[in-house]
Amino acid sequence: MNRIVTTLIAGFIALMLLSSTVFVVDQRRYAIVFALGEVKEVISQPGLHFKLPPPFQNVLYLDKRIMTIESPEADRFITAEKMNILVDAFVKWHIVEPKLYFVSFGGDESRARDRMSQIVKAALNDEITKRTVREVISGQRGKVMEAIRGKVVLEAKQIGVEIIDVRLKRVDYVEQINNSVYDRMKAERVRVANELRSTGSADSEKIRADADKQRTVILAEAYRDAENIRGEGDAKASQTYAEAFGKNPEFYKFYRSLEAYRATFKNHGDVMVMDSSSDFFKYFKGSGAAGGAAPVKK
Repeated sequence: MNRIVTTLIAGFIALMLLSSTVFVVDQRRYAIVFALGEVKEVISQPGLHFKLPPPFQNVLYLDKRIMTIESPEADRFITAEKMNILVDAFVKWHIVEPKLYFVSFGGDESRARDRMSQIVKAALNDEITKRTVREVISGQRGKVMEAIRGKVVLEAKQIGVEIIDVRLKRVDYVEQINNSVYDRMKAERVRVANELRSTGSADSEKIRADADKQRTVILAEAYRDAENIRGEGDAKASQTYAEAFGKNPEFYKFYRSLEAYRATFKNHGDVMVMDSSSDFFKYFKGSGAAGGAAPVKK
């Protein structure tokens, strides 16, 4: 009976010793093997591995997956214009040199995160202080992120970390200056609107002046053409009258007198005071009893 118990105890102890010499490395982790407190080996390939039992050798696991650092609150930075802005950024990173990472932080991920946050914040401060608010928010946002990533990559490499990406999630004004910024934006829009309005008014006046000029030119040309036509008509009429006068002067005089009578006594209320023996009434005078007009010689 005692032999069986002894065998079971010995087997249990042997199993414990065997289990302490075997460890499994997951594909998502690095394994650092320590021998009496010193790093002996870094294992990055997944699978079953062996080591000496404690306290001769121990194993520390480090995560090799891509991790994210996000600030719980937006950080405040000062731009080249001495204006405060709030920047919310995040960083994607992972461990590439486990031994250097362990030497830097002793395997403490929280310390690594704090250090990474400090590096990113310092890079943000360096780049934002060189630029204006407009450049940070829209104009050069891509350049800002590239410059920050370049600086962070160099410093992160010294602690065994590779930076995958650095992004600015939000860039906003501090609450205290929001109203002044909005007022300035409004004033700028009003200025642009007034400028466009004045430009439109000037163009309108220019178009109106050009239209008036064309109207004046068209009327002047029409009047000129009308006068030319009227002159030609008068010339032809004078020529016709002259020809008629040359053929029968007495008939021409009679016809012209009739036109003068028609123009003079056009309205019933017209009154003319002159001597009855005037030549104007020459063709009103007649030799008959009825007072008819004198016969016209042909």
